[in-house]
Amino acid sequence: MSSETVLIENESDFMRSPETVMRLDRMGSSFPTRLSFMRTLIRRMSRENWKFERTRREVDKDGYGLSVYSVTTPNRTYSLVGFTQEIPADMRTDRVIAEVWDATFNLFDGVPTQEDIDYLAQNTPKQEGGRYRPSELALARANKSLRVFKNAVDSLSKGQQPDLDLLTSVGYLMRTSAVYGSGKFGCADRAKIADREECKAPFQIELLTVYLIRWFTIDSVEELAKEKGGKKAVKFDQTTRQFIGVGNATGLGMAPFLLKHPALIHNWVVAKETALARVRSIETPIVGTLEVFLKSLLQVSQHVDEWNVADEVQSARISRLTDEIQALRMWCENESNIYRPYPWNGIYQYVEDNFSLECQEMIVSLIIEPHGTLVDDLADTMSSTVIPKFQADMTLSHLKEVVADAYKWATTIDFSLEESQHHFWYYSEDKLEPRFGSKGVDDGVDQEMPLAIGRDVHDLNEVLQGIDDDMSIGEFAMMHPQFRHIIRRVQNTFERPYSEVQDNLLSESMRPLDLLRFKLAFFGASKFDPKSDLWTRISMYQGAPMPDQLSEPNHDCWSFPIAGKPQSYPCINCTCRKTV
Repeated sequence: MSSETVLIENESDFMRSPETVMRLDRMGSSFPTRLSFMRTLIRRMSRENWKFERTRREVDKDGYGLSVYSVTTPNRTYSLVGFTQEIPADMRTDRVIAEVWDATFNLFDGVPTQEDIDYLAQNTPKQEGGRYRPSELALARANKSLRVFKNAVDSLSKGQQPDLDLLTSVGYLMRTSAVYGSGKFGCADRAKIADREECKAPFQIELLTVYLIRWFTIDSVEELAKEKGGKKAVKFDQTTRQFIGVGNATGLGMAPFLLKHPALIHNWVVAKETALARVRSIETPIVGTLEVFLKSLLQVSQHVDEWNVADEVQSARISRLTDEIQALRMWCENESNIYRPYPWNGIYQYVEDNFSLECQEMIVSLIIEPHGTLVDDLADTMSSTVIPKFQADMTLSHLKEVVADAYKWATTIDFSLEESQHHFWYYSEDKLEPRFGSKGVDDGVDQEMPLAIGRDVHDLNEVLQGIDDDMSIGEFAMMHPQFRHIIRRVQNTFERPYSEVQDNLLSESMRPLDLLRFKLAFFGASKFDPKSDLWTRISMYQGAPMPDQLSEPNHDCWSFPIAGKPQSYPCINCTCRKTV
């Protein structure tokens, strides 16, 4: 930290409250930050000098067959084992009901033998229908974005770069429709890898899988172009290669995770909010950081211009965001607005008072970005091994206080209204995937998942009002065992106030999309492209360095990328000093 920087003694004065942060409308406006898990992984790859190698490529002239891509960390090797095949057009779908895919993958723990390859060849293409072992850490599948994939192959085969407008409109060559880990379908349990340094941060194995899939897709297109065009063929230029991300189609499957892991979610949010508070509490800015921010507004304007979606709601929000960024740039041109004590707090307050949630959350990312030396240590606090436990020694009076304080949002909902209990969460019988049903329309209400947090707290509070404070919680739970699970959750929220979504998840107006975007932003996803209130497409690793670029000084300068230019996010966290 610069000697010119002065921090207020108590940064908590600048912390946003759980009541502000954990509301669905703000959660559904989230953007990735430099603490997002992809950024954390890329920094580790570079810092530890991970080695990447394509060890096998045994495919026919159409690219169908086996590929193996390996990465060696300081302590071990991981191998992406991929299988590609031709699939009929009428069987191509990103939905969970799909039975065939263009490419299927396992992340193998180590270097696979031929026996391992043969085993995976019999199982990986079947995905859920296969059988997996603890040597398999993740299971994934992906489909081509056909227009972009074909254009890229055809163009490169003729010695030309692909259509940049077409590539920008999609952002990737292939998109995954699932990346499973943590014991699903027989893959290794989380416990196997939890103590490995490279796996301690959230979802690092799954995101390593995606990073290798990105490399595989770019490599595959270049190899197919070479097969088709021979000596005329060229590879992607470096700018285009780095711009290409990996797509993902994400639905309800990940939404319940946020509700089932409250201690973990608290740590994620506290890290982000602490980073923001640290920056807002700077009285005199670190040299160069304000200039970086002003330049970043130019880049993010171009990034938003390239963010085109069909969804009417999100399209309108993007249009408004475009206007707001321009208005903020004009406000910043008055130097007296920003070159003053506590400039970051002043910028944030101005945006909070005048602009949309979408703009507010983007500015949170932008003002955190140039402060890596101040905030990057928080990435080490975002994991958790805590399992909330029932605390029988809490007094009933204390429990009532916590409910009244932390769950006012729930106790004031009128659950007698149909619109307050319009939806319910359940598992589908065929795919064992979460579903979001409507009462009176969808079957399955008798199999409802225990995700009705607001309703359960409301019912608990109603009963608590008629119970004397001197009764022990143990006695109360014996009399009312149906409340044991929600009491445990309330006790967790008392200790971890950012763990709870402070909205009614059963409401008629509830959009699961908000939960998805919140979680995906922590992953590092961008270009949210809603296809309904239930699922979205996204880009992952767009702008990220390729394996051969990880040693470059600007390896961490890839947020909010734009097409057709070298990734040039203005940065003072490394030696590149690039500018827009």
